[in-house]
Amino acid sequence: MKYENILLDESGRREFLLGNEAIVRGAIEAGVDFASTYPGTPSSEIGNVLFYIAKKAGMYFEFSTNEKVALEVSAAAAASGLRSMVFFKHVGLNVAADAFMSTAYVGTNGGFVIISADDPSMHSSQNEQDNRYYALISGMPMVEPSDAQEMKDFLKEAFEISERHKLPVLFRTTTRVNHVRGIVEYGEIKRKNREGYFKKNPSKYVILPSSARRMHRELLEKLKKVEEEVNSSPLNRIEGESSEIGVITSGVAYNYIHDAVKELGLKVKILKLGFTHPFPRKLVKDFIEGVKKVIIVEELEPYLEKETRLVAQINGIDVDIYGKLNGYFPRVYEYNPDVVKEALEKILDIKIERNAYFSAPIELPSRPPVLCPGCPHRATYYAAMMALKQLKIKDAIITTDIGCYTLGIQKPYEMADYLLCMGSSIGTAVGFSKATKQKVIGFVGDSTFFHASIPGLIDAYHNRANVVYVVLDNRTTAMTGHQPHPGLPVNGMGEKSPYVDIEKLVRGIGIDFVKTVDPYNVKETIKVFKEAIQHEGIAVIISQRECALLWDARRRKQGEWWIYQINQDKCTQCSLCSDWLACAAIFKRTDKDGKVRIYINDALCDGCGVCASICPFNAIEKKVIK
Repeated sequence: MKYENILLDESGRREFLLGNEAIVRGAIEAGVDFASTYPGTPSSEIGNVLFYIAKKAGMYFEFSTNEKVALEVSAAAAASGLRSMVFFKHVGLNVAADAFMSTAYVGTNGGFVIISADDPSMHSSQNEQDNRYYALISGMPMVEPSDAQEMKDFLKEAFEISERHKLPVLFRTTTRVNHVRGIVEYGEIKRKNREGYFKKNPSKYVILPSSARRMHRELLEKLKKVEEEVNSSPLNRIEGESSEIGVITSGVAYNYIHDAVKELGLKVKILKLGFTHPFPRKLVKDFIEGVKKVIIVEELEPYLEKETRLVAQINGIDVDIYGKLNGYFPRVYEYNPDVVKEALEKILDIKIERNAYFSAPIELPSRPPVLCPGCPHRATYYAAMMALKQLKIKDAIITTDIGCYTLGIQKPYEMADYLLCMGSSIGTAVGFSKATKQKVIGFVGDSTFFHASIPGLIDAYHNRANVVYVVLDNRTTAMTGHQPHPGLPVNGMGEKSPYVDIEKLVRGIGIDFVKTVDPYNVKETIKVFKEAIQHEGIAVIISQRECALLWDARRRKQGEWWIYQINQDKCTQCSLCSDWLACAAIFKRTDKDGKVRIYINDALCDGCGVCASICPFNAIEKKVIK
């Protein structure tokens, strides 16, 4: 689909949209003025689309330095009366949590929606926390869509809720909803004629303890008004015939129970919740009073279940409740139709036939993610590995960070010993350097460096840490889809923008040992690594070479292409390229004569030439493709 189609002012038009694309359409229809993000899967496509269409939509959009900054800039815009939204993945809300909690107290003037894209099963995340609890601890209203159409429609309603109650709204999605595709029917686009203006009121917007005590009471009073609305909200609905069995569900789990009930022909009444905080206690009370069994279907934490049990206890309702707390549903990972059916079998004491999709189980080979052929990170890790070997250092501690370069954990590099979160590579490196006598090397990507590493680097300098810190500068935010960051001369609106020079920034801190290398120049990179490792104090290496995917795309566009091949007459099978560089394009094969030989896959090789540069026998040769 062309992104421009999202802008079409054609009410009733139907498009096949990704859930994240539907969010953008919802923002357009809602007349959003201002948006910000730090990219993170599963929310990344929202920003990718806005990058191309925000200017045409008359919207300001930015890729912020990190999630906290993203929330802060959008909060300020909302305080100025503009409809604003900020979005990031679930762990991004951890980064933004300080500002997030305060926005609930301060409130908003223009509608303000905060989108948290949770990641059950941790497809691309370090944990699977359930961010519904952020609504509870902040006192913020929360909305949860279940499909692409609701992504659009519920987002519009979230802005209305926000403006009615002068509160930010948490819009909680999950991976399957963000990445589902479905038919989305367009509505009317809300025309904008707003100009931001901030009316000063320090007692309202400056959180001093004396003001905060008042603000907390005011927040609770606002929530009472929201509670009156939530019980009759159109985002909550009851489906199905009157029955002795009731189901309470929300989010993507609704789809699984809906399909199971339809497929099995069960007489079940479903309370589908889309406005889930404040919890609609009256609605749930009335619902569970009319049934004998209540089944709670929700992924991750038992949020709905605990609230439902509380409603039953307070109101003295004698009803059997089946959920996670009594072992009927799992508390980890995503759900699917089979998970729900297995629970129904136990709860309803029935046998559900399974479709035999395969005549026998098929064992598929493991396919772990790998660094791309030509990835500059591979060359950097190879150089670091060789430098440590040449210096005969066997117990170096390697701290790493969040990004595609985390794949350095794989053999043969094994360049990852400790990882907590975005930006943790430098803070933990300082800790190890003070706690042990081992050499410590930290790795971080360029986008993550700007996101969360600069304070840690200042700490390392100030506290005289003995650390080698490597910034893997591949000139983009690679893992989430090549979004710009402050180190690049382009911003979220696609405009030319001043950029931050990493080497100058590091030198500005006061660090003396700062060297920029091209990792494709392996010999020089090994030399610099050895110097840095032997240096006493903080040493920073900036390994700068653009992402191989960007380099490949540019060369193809220019009509330039070459690959490398192994000259079997020169190759001694030393395995330096296959076993130590371990490029995904290089493989071993047993030929018809029974001999094992090393080859390069023409379809995978991107012509970086790193393998040729390390071959001691000049057996790897360049081949130009015309």
